Amino acid sequence: MTDQKIRLLLADDHAVFRSGLRLLLSEQPDMEVVGEAADGEEAIRKTKELNPDILLLDITMPGISGLEALDRIKKEHPQVKVVMLTMHDDESYMERIMTSGGSGYVVKKAADTEVIQAIRVVHQGGVYLHPTMTRALVNQLQRKTIAQERQSHLGNKLSEREREVLKLIAQGYTNKEIADMIFLSVKTVETHKAHIMDKLELRSRAELVRYALDNGLLKA
Repeated sequence: MTDQKIRLLLADDHAVFRSGLRLLLSEQPDMEVVGEAADGEEAIRKTKELNPDILLLDITMPGISGLEALDRIKKEHPQVKVVMLTMHDDESYMERIMTSGGSGYVVKKAADTEVIQAIRVVHQGGVYLHPTMTRALVNQLQRKTIAQERQSHLGNKLSEREREVLKLIAQGYTNKEIADMIFLSVKTVETHKAHIMDKLELRSRAELVRYALDNGLLKA
């Protein structure tokens, strides 16, 4: 077992919060605060200078926000793990952070022990989410799965000809142009379009285009 401490960089625009957090973390035998930053620009600069193991980064800061800083830091220093600290108990922030390469999401109102736990989990290669965010993530994944299953089920209802017509509609062709391209009458194309909208439970051409995009019908 190594005696090397977890090197931490704290980035938050509230000096009092940083001070309290530094005191808390400095009391941990396996942690060392190597620097502080008061805004996004400084967080980026200090990350480059100090190469911490983990950056504790506030979302809302003057100038460059924590989210913008996260994007730049993960691009320039992918080895640095980032735990976001925030007042926002919001799943939209969580999704944005996770897709940008963040390793943790801790709400500031959380108990001190949660911040410490998050650091240790992330240092070991895990991902830490505030408990309410974990539930939100599960709910979000369930909603997406249900939506995908529903779309797949609806999509399987289309015939090959209807799929062809849908693709051409999504590519911007008029009913007359589609009819000429696949050797059908305009009335038959309109009938196919009506059947497609009925089967997919869509109400407009714009929704047909969105469905085609979401299901990869415009690729190649």
